[in-house]
Amino acid sequence: MSAYDKVQAARSTQKLTSVDYINNLFGENFIELHGDRNFSDDKAVVGGVGMLNNMPVTVIGLEKGRNTHERMERNFGAAHPEGYRKALRLMKQAEKFRRPVLCFVDTSGAFCGIGAEERGQGHAIATNLMEMMALKTPVLSIFIGEGGSGGAIALAVADEVWMMENAVYSVISPEGCASILWKDSSKAPEAAECLKMTAKDLFDLGVVERILREPKAGDGKMFESLKLLICRTFEKNLAIDGERLAELRYNRFRKIGRKK
Repeated sequence: MSAYDKVQAARSTQKLTSVDYINNLFGENFIELHGDRNFSDDKAVVGGVGMLNNMPVTVIGLEKGRNTHERMERNFGAAHPEGYRKALRLMKQAEKFRRPVLCFVDTSGAFCGIGAEERGQGHAIATNLMEMMALKTPVLSIFIGEGGSGGAIALAVADEVWMMENAVYSVISPEGCASILWKDSSKAPEAAECLKMTAKDLFDLGVVERILREPKAGDGKMFESLKLLICRTFEKNLAIDGERLAELRYNRFRKIGRKK
């Protein structure tokens, strides 16, 4: 598959969403929590607490929805500032109880409407980046579809970042990049190659630590394997002192882009 084929696959309406991953990994052992305690509850961000093999975990996911009605209700996965503030509230709560944080990322980007800007979209994202870098509890982010710009990285300042094989992660969409560079959005496939946005590209560049096989609905074996993998990663990082964990996370991001 070409890079642009991967982009199309990441955007497919047939892909599992964050809610699907939460249901398959946690089942009934998940309690959703709502609101940012400041403005409202953003349905583009699903968050709460669940039990993963007897381990309490805070779970946060950017949710696009499965059909037209759900996608409109979820704002197509484009979160408002209150969504990112809700996510941060849950992450700070997790830190208080030394509970690991699991994030699922699937968004074309944060919502850029006038209301979102008036309520501090840029500030909300920047605050998440700053606070997540210093969280003294394990954080794992998994890209399950699109990973667009600041809207994605606001939930991806983690000890490790994993990607599904058909997920993408980039500062801009291929269409947006092509429109800026060549004034021609039809050059999106060429832009996708240049952006190095596929899971393999990002693994080779050291941006992500692991590429995962794409699961399908009802793929119980895959989800059991993923559950075990997540638990082992959290157990490993819970054994590390909180201050040291934050330092390692900081160093991880400082190393990105350095020549080996």
